[in-house]
Amino acid sequence: QVQLVESGGGLVQPGGSLRLSCAASGSIASIYLMGWYRQAPGKQRELVAVITDSGSTHYADSVKGRCTLARDNAKNTVYLQMSSLQPEDTAVYYCYADVGLTDVASRVNYWGQGTQVTVSS
Repeated sequence: QVQLVESGGGLVQPGGSLRLSCAASGSIASIYLMGWYRQAPGKQRELVAVITDSGSTHYADSVKGRCTLARDNAKNTVYLQMSSLQPEDTAVYYCYADVGLTDVASRVNYWGQGTQVTVSS
């Protein structure tokens, strides 16, 4: 019913920057919360940053000051700008959306397939 399409991952050197994008499409009435989680090898998935439908943001302590999450409500898209990347930021980054659906009166969490971010020299 809802698809999340991620883009922007890749290989970057320590200290570099990347921008991740995630576009939601489908039977969307509203997106209450949208953002990014990440999972490094051998570790649990953890929150990176999320943004509400009113524009309030929440960042993990590990990325505060280095990441900015923005949202385009008209396009149902979020953008995560990451800078000063370090090897410990290496992970698969997953887009997340808490969506109210148009065709059924329900609220469902969706995940993207993930995009690899590798920080290495």
